[in-house]
Amino acid sequence: MLEDMHRLRMTKQRKVILEELRKVTSHPTAGDLCDMVRRRLPKISLGTVYRNLDILSRQGIITKLDVAGQEMRFDGNVEQHYHLRCRGCGRVDDLFMDPLPGLDEAAEKMSQYQVFGHSLEFVGICPECAGKKTATDSLREAAGRN
Repeated sequence: MLEDMHRLRMTKQRKVILEELRKVTSHPTAGDLCDMVRRRLPKISLGTVYRNLDILSRQGIITKLDVAGQEMRFDGNVEQHYHLRCRGCGRVDDLFMDPLPGLDEAAEKMSQYQVFGHSLEFVGICPECAGKKTATDSLREAAGRN
């Protein structure tokens, strides 16, 4: 990864985008990241942020989290890890657990692909949304509505 950064010309804008992304673990959208970067570079455009995120992603310096039906999110941590996504609010969290042994090899055996790695996303309800759902359900029950 460090080698990729040396080959890639790190413009001031690209460097600030990368620094801001690596400060957070919230997996921001390009729009969220643009708001963060504008604190340091007030005139940067959303298009510039998108272009630089695409370049950084193609170089393997960041990870693009592309979930069908959801706005793309970005992760500054390229180390092997999994993600959890809340169906309620869309929040994405890191899940650091040992990679599932033999998964890449099994995928190769079941296909004609040469597998280099995998990404895995778990989908569920975050604790905050689960708490809201419980409170809402309780209010409905108290009001006699189900």
